[in-house]
Amino acid sequence: MATRLPFPEDLPFAVRLKSLADDELLDIWEETQQLERMLREEWDTELELAPEYERLIVRELQLRAGKRQAPGA
Repeated sequence: MATRLPFPEDLPFAVRLKSLADDELLDIWEETQQLERMLREEWDTELELAPEYERLIVRELQLRAGKRQAPGA
C-alpha cells in the first residue's frame, strides 16, 4: 500500500508518479487491476477502470528500467 501523503489536487498524475518508489507504483497498478476485476465480475461486463493511469504507470516503470540498464547509469 502506498505510504506517501496525498498530493495537491492541481498536480498532474504523471508528475506525481515521478516521486513514487517502484513498489508504490506497482501497488497502485495492482490495486487498480484488482478493483477492475472485482467490478467486472460484479457487473458481468467489460470495464477499463483507469486505462490512462495504467498507461502512465507502465511508461514510468519502463523509463526507470531503461535508465537502470543504460551504460553509465
